[in-house]
Amino acid sequence: MESKRKQVLYRCTHRGMKEIDELLGSFIQYNLDSISDEMLVELEALLDESDNDLYTWITGYELGPRSFQPILEKIRKHHGVS
Repeated sequence: MESKRKQVLYRCTHRGMKEIDELLGSFIQYNLDSISDEMLVELEALLDESDNDLYTWITGYELGPRSFQPILEKIRKHHGVS
């Protein structure tokens, strides 16, 4: 699972859109050691979505899919977005 954590860290910080790199990067760097394996799997699935969708979901402009709500809520809370 350690290699999966490193892969997720890389994917969160090398998205291609600077704003998403910062939003996801700071979240995962702060939570990498404490995030559950289940939440890590959810985050991996979230990373398959487009940067534009991720930005609107994380910043609260749109809620995003119900299946991503648990991880999105954690990311929003990390950034003080409700």
